[in-house]
Amino acid sequence: MQGFGKTVLVTGGARSGKSRHAQALAEAGAEAGAEAAGGHTLVYIATAQAFDGEMTERIARHRSERDERWRTVEAPLALAAAIAEADAPDGVILVDCLTLWASNLMLAEADAETAIAALLDAIGRVEGRLVLVTNEVGMGIVPDNAMARRFRDLAGMLNQRVAAAVETVDLAVSGLTIRMKG
Repeated sequence: MQGFGKTVLVTGGARSGKSRHAQALAEAGAEAGAEAAGGHTLVYIATAQAFDGEMTERIARHRSERDERWRTVEAPLALAAAIAEADAPDGVILVDCLTLWASNLMLAEADAETAIAALLDAIGRVEGRLVLVTNEVGMGIVPDNAMARRFRDLAGMLNQRVAAAVETVDLAVSGLTIRMKG
């Protein structure tokens, strides 16, 4: 596995392998941190909300893929605060995922610009390692309704700003990853 910077964004389409890759990066980062600092913490910040049975099953499956080393924090809206609170010099935080967080902001009619600015500030201040997962949603057809277009535009802008703020960006496609930055 390639090395990575202190902050990394893993992007890709649905079912592309991005969450699996991000978890492997986080666990490798925790092992490296444990060797250097004599200990580590792994924190999974979940942004998903279970609005239906299918999402409840997805959340349970993701949870089952993490072992006892992981502590889970749910942050459907207050992501920047959750990152700041979970951050530790010898820790690794995995955020999965920014796309669901963006949809949560839209559904809550929250000020996305303020929330994104707070997220970018948290990324810039992190002392440990931070791995963020997002979906690349702008590679398909133009959505046929205004809400879907607004979401696509918000996600695209969010991804661009986060990619600019992190040290490493990996793209997952068909279970393979390509280093895009770093």
